[in-house]
Amino acid sequence: MNKLGLAVITIVFFAGQTLAQDSNQGWVTAWGASQQGLGEAKITNATVRMIARVTIPGDSVRIRLDNTFGTAPVTFGSVTVGPRIQGAAVAVGLNKPVTFGGKTSVTIPAEGSVRSDAVGLHVDAQQDLAVSLFVNGANVAPSQHGNAVVISYLTANDAGDQTSSEDGKPFTGKTTAMFWLKSIDVRTASPATAIVAFGDSITDGTCSTLDAHDRWEDVLAQRLALMGPFSRSVVNEGIGGNTVTGAHLVPRANSPPGLERLERDVLSHSGVSHVVLFLGTNDIRRDVGADELMTGMREISTRLKAKGIKVIGATIIPRHNVAPVPDNTGWNDAKTKIRNQVNDWIRTKAGFDGVLDFDKIVRSPTNADLINPPYNCGDGIHPSPIGYLQMGKSVDLLLFIGRK
Repeated sequence: MNKLGLAVITIVFFAGQTLAQDSNQGWVTAWGASQQGLGEAKITNATVRMIARVTIPGDSVRIRLDNTFGTAPVTFGSVTVGPRIQGAAVAVGLNKPVTFGGKTSVTIPAEGSVRSDAVGLHVDAQQDLAVSLFVNGANVAPSQHGNAVVISYLTANDAGDQTSSEDGKPFTGKTTAMFWLKSIDVRTASPATAIVAFGDSITDGTCSTLDAHDRWEDVLAQRLALMGPFSRSVVNEGIGGNTVTGAHLVPRANSPPGLERLERDVLSHSGVSHVVLFLGTNDIRRDVGADELMTGMREISTRLKAKGIKVIGATIIPRHNVAPVPDNTGWNDAKTKIRNQVNDWIRTKAGFDGVLDFDKIVRSPTNADLINPPYNCGDGIHPSPIGYLQMGKSVDLLLFIGRK
């Protein structure tokens, strides 16, 4: 404890080292978001209220806060969690204080991460939680996920500690970024495990609908929530522009490659049984060859399987050069050939524990190298909401149900 009486918990990720300091027995990660960079917001003596939808039920929760890309320590003077009713409003009487080592305040160092104590709070699958953080500092830039595809809330600077607000009226600002909140675990009485969707913008949800939860993995989570008696959460660890490898990633900022972030974004979660590996299109766009890409995917798979995690490979969906979309310039027939070569390997030679053949689901019936027009959001890269729906509906639940 420091002189101010704040709990100071320093947990920094290194290769091969995980976050957990206590037993994960009974805990399963029910929601997550990839930290990808430092936000432009400058927060001073204000409160942020982050909205996150958990995907399995439980009777207790704990949260994880990351300062992965922070350049200085960040102090949260108080933290609360409760069921979100609508907007920034929280259910009356259920906005619970969160502690860290028994303390209501916590300081996280630059590049650090902390997991809270357990909070007694019943949650249902597909329930929105509001996690409120009082930022006790000046001009604090948040370590964040930039595209959460949900609206979260913040007070004006110098509004002080508003974490206990139930009606949400102090939260006059909005953001679609996710500040500091890395994951939410739930403790379940019945058997449960987590499925991590490890991908790029097609997993992150580009072209999906704000606050509608209509990405492919949202559809999968909704389907799984109807099954019983076991539970499978779905944790979104997608980042726009993400790649498997890092050699050709320019700039590297705001989308750390899969090989680099695997420990932080997958292996540090609680109760992970399966990972859907859905990367590759951005490697190919950046001139990564088939052999290099397959080698990187194989390394990710090997590292996951060494931890007893099953790996489900997803084929790379069609992409074509649509000007003037900057992220799609330079795509050509040679890159399509690489995509098809890698997809053949994913289907038949990669040794994955299962395959989601999203390529076959969204491609045009008249040209297999293009996205089917109703499933194309218009940029030649991303599915439309209808496309995401078809992807989520296509997943064979037997890949996940009843298997660890």
